[in-house]
Amino acid sequence: MFTPFRTVLLATMMLLLVASCADRRAQGGQQNGERTMEDRLLEGSISAPEFPTGLEWLNTDTPLTLESLRGKLVLLDFWTFCCINCMHVLPDLKKLEEKYPEELVVIGVHSAKFTNEKETEAIRQAILRYQITHPVLNDKDFIVWSLYAARAWPTLVLINPGGKVIGTHSGEGVFEIFDEIIGRAVDYFNTRDMLKRSPLKLSLERERSASMLLSFPGKVKTDTIGNRLFITDSNHNRILITDPDGRILSVIGSGRQGLNDGTFDTAEFNHPQGTALDGELLYIADTENHTIRAANLSTREVTTVLGTGRQARAYNVSGSGAGVSLNSPWDIVAHDGKLYIAMAGSHQIWVADLKTFEAGPFAGSAREARVDGPHRSAALAQPSGISTDGIRLYFADSETSAVRMADIDPNGKVETIVGEDLFEYGDIDGPRSVARLQHPLGVVYKDSKLYVADTYNSKIKIIDPAMKTSTTLAGTGVPGYADGNLETAQFYEPSGISALGEKLYIADANNHRIRVIDLETQRVTTLQPGNLEILAGRSLDNFHGRRIELPRRKMGAGDGIITLDLILPDGYTLIDGAPLHLDWQSSNENAVSFNGTSERVDRSHLSCQVSLPVTAAVGDCELTFEAVVYFCRTDNASVCMVDNVRISIPVTVQENGTDRIELSFPVQAASI
Repeated sequence: MFTPFRTVLLATMMLLLVASCADRRAQGGQQNGERTMEDRLLEGSISAPEFPTGLEWLNTDTPLTLESLRGKLVLLDFWTFCCINCMHVLPDLKKLEEKYPEELVVIGVHSAKFTNEKETEAIRQAILRYQITHPVLNDKDFIVWSLYAARAWPTLVLINPGGKVIGTHSGEGVFEIFDEIIGRAVDYFNTRDMLKRSPLKLSLERERSASMLLSFPGKVKTDTIGNRLFITDSNHNRILITDPDGRILSVIGSGRQGLNDGTFDTAEFNHPQGTALDGELLYIADTENHTIRAANLSTREVTTVLGTGRQARAYNVSGSGAGVSLNSPWDIVAHDGKLYIAMAGSHQIWVADLKTFEAGPFAGSAREARVDGPHRSAALAQPSGISTDGIRLYFADSETSAVRMADIDPNGKVETIVGEDLFEYGDIDGPRSVARLQHPLGVVYKDSKLYVADTYNSKIKIIDPAMKTSTTLAGTGVPGYADGNLETAQFYEPSGISALGEKLYIADANNHRIRVIDLETQRVTTLQPGNLEILAGRSLDNFHGRRIELPRRKMGAGDGIITLDLILPDGYTLIDGAPLHLDWQSSNENAVSFNGTSERVDRSHLSCQVSLPVTAAVGDCELTFEAVVYFCRTDNASVCMVDNVRISIPVTVQENGTDRIELSFPVQAASI
């Protein structure tokens, strides 16, 4: 039986180790083999508690033990996937993993705050959404949390190659702290032959997941004048503009993750969320870039209007344009020349002037809590959805499981409509005294009512701001996917909601779909994609799909044919109106050059064959093909997927030989 160690002691050790490292660096290092304080701290004195058996693991095909990881530095990350601070730590962990790929193993210990987060499948979806590539264990009963005496999300614990704890830290900004210590530990234990330098082989959840037409769509906003939808395809780093029936009109963003302005085809985003339309400018909350971008729908250009591109480290610091630091802007709404920003990272509502782009806090002190009152003294908790009736701002205060409102009058106040506090949540309809939500992320005002994406309850609720009541509109409360009447329809962590006429459009994040509630017919349907050839217009330079490298093939000089046979999985068919998209190129056209356009031989539900005529001459080259294939289940046309594949094959052309190369490979699909 392990005795939990003292967090305060380990934090002190961490500070001493940082100071010792800095002091040693300043003095030129250890002399005469003397055993320094740094040596003693790196060696540690407290044995790390072993992981209990019987816990569920993800991103690995076998449970891990600290015993099996001897010889590695192990960094435990105690997190919960709702927590914005935990999200902020993930890029730092990724940098550490990339810097120390053979020496460091990061393990996520998921100790859930909300009931929904205890489910292993929900954690798996979060791993896919956050693109986590290290092992994660489901610590739903706080067993590991208690063994390590964790007290806050996130808490990080560093274990040396001998299984001793050498430091802990709670909060954000972990890269510099742990980089310093890990670097010293690598040198120290390497000289003592205690390091096992080899990357850990993992079986990642993403390897068992399909590519969908949408990937974790975060928000959807409607344009009542232009009769359009703006769908934030968050994990594809782009925004789709469609008509109300799902026909794609345009795409904003190349799909590459980054922070680059430019045309709609070249601009880059990093997991964008909310949007707001003001005339011909679509403002975009580019959440993980910590910026607000503006997409000009007339010129098809994207520019950055707010944010430095780096997360704000100080609170309540106003500024303008590219000189102001933002902190995870999650949703936005435009009204009367101003942009109101649900700033999830700083637990505030910000406001920006759309002429001067002066921006600063509007409501919330930056303290995480539920405190009503004047704007500056009120406390919010990770606001993640925002809407307005022109007099008040309504926002989903996700960490308090509340829906709240703030007067647009800057001298007004913040008031709670439904919800209580950070650890009070549930799924209960009724007046405010009993009503409970669970981590809502989306809200829209329509006809004196608020429609709320009650995310972790997988429901859509109606909130009456005057009566302060909550009522379930749609969803069973069990995560899943089912269309039909309001009572039996299922959602899976819906995160955004908007209204157009008598229809509600919902970003059903974990189902990777846009769902539609018809308030007149009282039915739930799924938006059917159309005009998909717009998505297929990708050049080889913009590739971001999966890659296949084939062994070298030989062919004879002269005219020939290269045939590609794309095999669809059983139970799937190609989508009408979405032809196969294929690009090809040769690294040496003197060896192999393509003649004319492709001829589609067969386009049945079983395969898609394409023949490419070529002219070959003696020499070597590499042929590259990029295929984009859209396909749906034969028994449910709303379950659609996309496979974007780059196939590379080296070819040697000799005087005599075959005039045909036949390539065959399966299109990838899996249950997600």
